[in-house]
Amino acid sequence: MTIQTRVIFAICYLILCPFIIGLLDGFDRKISARMQGRRGPSVLQPFFDLKKLFEKEFLTANKSQLFMIRSYLCFIVLSGILFFAGFDLLLVVFSLSTAAIFLILASTSTHSPYSAQGTHRELVQIMSCEPMELLVAVGFYLAAETFNISEIIAGTASPYIMYLPGFFVGFVFILTIKFRKSPFDIATSHHAHQEVIKGVTSEMVGKEYAMVTLAEWYENGILLGIVGLFFLTNNILSVIGAVAAILVVWFLEILIDNTSARVKWQLMLKLAWGVTIVAAGMNLFLLEIIKG
Repeated sequence: MTIQTRVIFAICYLILCPFIIGLLDGFDRKISARMQGRRGPSVLQPFFDLKKLFEKEFLTANKSQLFMIRSYLCFIVLSGILFFAGFDLLLVVFSLSTAAIFLILASTSTHSPYSAQGTHRELVQIMSCEPMELLVAVGFYLAAETFNISEIIAGTASPYIMYLPGFFVGFVFILTIKFRKSPFDIATSHHAHQEVIKGVTSEMVGKEYAMVTLAEWYENGILLGIVGLFFLTNNILSVIGAVAAILVVWFLEILIDNTSARVKWQLMLKLAWGVTIVAAGMNLFLLEIIKG
């Protein structure tokens, strides 16, 4: 992949990702409302909400919180640029982990009891997700013998889902946690159908909360991009299959969100690690047999 191509993909991510994910968020609200017997808001409502938040004045609890939120957004955007420009997948995972740390620091800087409780839950969610995220990068390395995303795509004529089905199942499972959907939305809910207090984002208002929302949109674009990576090959037509897989997974997450009640953090941790060990562990064993 040439430098010009990397720059084009990075710019496309920066410009198009908020619009695509924001539109998906709008359809998410619409579909969720229909599943609950309601009409639901306009599919453009997420953009109206974000515009309203950015129009508000800064009411930050302290200067450190604003710095942490801006750092959170910057590291998320950096992670997306690295991913869609075809750089190192392992570096993308580590950059996302660093961004999560800044969100936690932003939450704890307010000394609010609601934020503190949300922070503790957020740490548990990170403990649940991180092993699987890291193993996905390892799985692609074992299948493609490289962490470079552009080489991963260019180096195969068959979709990696054929070699990494266990990793795919495990990653889709933790997406429910990453997307903050039921039954694993213990730190903060994607929709306001669980509780009034927003947990980790309780003390974030106005432009601060807008930046957090924008960062989540950029992060969701990366996560859905990783889903598509399982189906991409060196054939340009594989993009169609990747997009179809992304939409199927996206709809599955909505269905799970609207048919599940929140579980305790102990059960979430057990399920996440159980799926990670069983699905990824078995896939690692099979991969060694196939490659060996």
